[in-house]
Amino acid sequence: MQTVLELRALSKHFPTHKAVDGVSFSVASGEFFSLVGPSGCGKTTTLRLIAGFEEPSSGQLLLDGHSVEGLPAYRRDVSTVFQNYALFPHLTVAQNVAFGLERRGQISRTVIAEKVGKALELVHLNGKETRLPNQISGGERQRVALARSLVLEPKVLLLDEPLSALDAKLRKEMRLELKNLQRRIGIAFLFVTHDQEEALSLSDRVAIMHRGLLEQVGTPQEVYRLPKTRFVAEFLGEVNWLHGAGVRPEAVRVSRIAPDDSRSTAAVVESQTFLGNCIHLNAKLDNGSPCVAEMPQHECDFSAGERIYLWWHAADEFRVAGEAAA
Repeated sequence: MQTVLELRALSKHFPTHKAVDGVSFSVASGEFFSLVGPSGCGKTTTLRLIAGFEEPSSGQLLLDGHSVEGLPAYRRDVSTVFQNYALFPHLTVAQNVAFGLERRGQISRTVIAEKVGKALELVHLNGKETRLPNQISGGERQRVALARSLVLEPKVLLLDEPLSALDAKLRKEMRLELKNLQRRIGIAFLFVTHDQEEALSLSDRVAIMHRGLLEQVGTPQEVYRLPKTRFVAEFLGEVNWLHGAGVRPEAVRVSRIAPDDSRSTAAVVESQTFLGNCIHLNAKLDNGSPCVAEMPQHECDFSAGERIYLWWHAADEFRVAGEAAA
């Protein structure tokens, strides 16, 4: 697929710290690409550099193969959906969506009305054109923000934590809507989030950032099952460090009899955590290290203090730099 966005050793230095430090990655046309990491890791600064709200200290930023450093935000073929949506409270839904087109000038009212209508239809807001932002739900306000960006027909849509203001149930519903919308319109999405589950469930590829650096880029399956660093392994979910390897809780098996397998270890049951669709069995190894096994509820008949054995398959483990020695 054709590359639509490319960052080459992009950096942003502030007087007190390096927010982005030599980050390089590319996004293909039609790709859903996520930047994920903890607060302060540099992901939002990276997005602001792409959008043109910040200028890089060094490195290159290319859109469709053309360098855009120094170009103001309005001259870059990208559009941004902000965390707080940034809707104008005194404008109707249709007026909010039309705002960017009207600012461009040289577009007739008829064409603007047609484009706004199509954008609202795309996000399922037909019939809400005359309502004000305070007259619609949080999920609908998020859709207005999406339509306002999509109506500009950008090459890349930048999304800065766009689901964070929604409650948990609506957030999950909007994930699916967002993914389906991206597939329908076929443009590149660059999605910034601190939510690992969100990034893994939505993305074609994920980039994990930490302290301004890019730790790893890959498909959700690659970064979860084969993390390259301890930070990536632990940021993307729970992990047990066993015999110098990493094993996810869902890959750990539990038995009362020692298995005939070198990849096993003795432990003592400490507690159980009920998670609805499964149980997390919390155990302590003989060396004092904790270990978590994810089990179906009907299989978890172990008691606190009981001696057990934990085992796993070789195919379910991964190793990261430095762990074998540890």
